Amino acid sequence: MGGARKKSISQMMKSQVTEMKKEEKGKKKEVKASKASERGEGAIQNLNIESKEFLEEIKKMGAITPYAIASRFGVRISTAKEVLRRLNSRGIIQSVGGNNRIRIFRMATT
Repeated sequence: MGGARKKSISQMMKSQVTEMKKEEKGKKKEVKASKASERGEGAIQNLNIESKEFLEEIKKMGAITPYAIASRFGVRISTAKEVLRRLNSRGIIQSVGGNNRIRIFRMATT
């Protein structure tokens, strides 16, 4: 008995425009998804924690925290935490405080 009334021309145009915008956003998300696959182990390799420049930059820092690494080198906090874990296991830096949520490091004394 009845049903929905027919949309006006301007309403149909608006719905087409919004659908086109959604399709464009979907394409952008696909591009972002391909970039996400490059993260993880590759992000640490791109940072190159073995390089002299990286180690010199870390030596300049008073307190080395995951946030400081992430903001200085433009990586994610999780990547910065992994970098700090690796440097700590190699004996380049040592933990001086923190808790299970955040760690504070400094350069290891030799």
